[in-house]
Amino acid sequence: MSQTVDRALSILPLLAEGPADLGQVADRLDVHKSTALRLLRTLHEHGLVFRQSDQRYRLGARLFALAQEAVENLDVREIAHPHLLALNEKCGHTVHLAVYEEQEVLYIDKVESRYPVRMYSRIGKPVAITVAAVAKLLLADFPEAERRAIAEKLDYPTYTSRSTPNAAAFLKELAAVREQGWATDLGGHEESINCIGAPIRGADGRVVAAMSVSAPNVVVTAEELLSLLPLVRRTADAISREYSGNAPLKEARS
Repeated sequence: MSQTVDRALSILPLLAEGPADLGQVADRLDVHKSTALRLLRTLHEHGLVFRQSDQRYRLGARLFALAQEAVENLDVREIAHPHLLALNEKCGHTVHLAVYEEQEVLYIDKVESRYPVRMYSRIGKPVAITVAAVAKLLLADFPEAERRAIAEKLDYPTYTSRSTPNAAAFLKELAAVREQGWATDLGGHEESINCIGAPIRGADGRVVAAMSVSAPNVVVTAEELLSLLPLVRRTADAISREYSGNAPLKEARS
């Protein structure tokens, strides 16, 4: 039975390349045409493949509907939270998760620092979009024209001497973040708070959320916080793999 399922599922990547006839399917699976036909008929009955008038097969509409439904029902916070807890356990600092929604970047999860000095950020509260690491990560993923349109509409408050001063500087920083794949806020919002962040990506490679680690400089210096960047990026990558359905079974949680 497992071999049959494996063969049937192997047909889907083939048809993702484009329509294929019975012979091509049989050759790809290295089976007799009668076996390939049985598999195709079963997939066809479930709407996962469709037989065209030229007798070639392509992916069926039901497959796309299932994929869309799965994406719509994904909860990045639910998937990310155990990873954020594990990161907090390792480093001890405040960990945030944020998304872009209706022209704002919002915190949707937070794990508090184990140290007495706490941050005033709250779940559901918008971040300081022109300086926050998570905001830079989310906006950097947008196409250039969209990034420029957003940047030109924003105000640029001078929170500290390190705050982003204008749209040109913001766009330059977004380009750098897009290139390097991580972001920082080193005293841009509060002089005493530093932050590093990494993106969480969906199956299509687009950034769906961003996570960060923040700490006051009375606890760690900016340089010490930056040394955690590999750990932060590995955590974001692990969340991305699970969110996009690419996590190995041994990593999956029941």
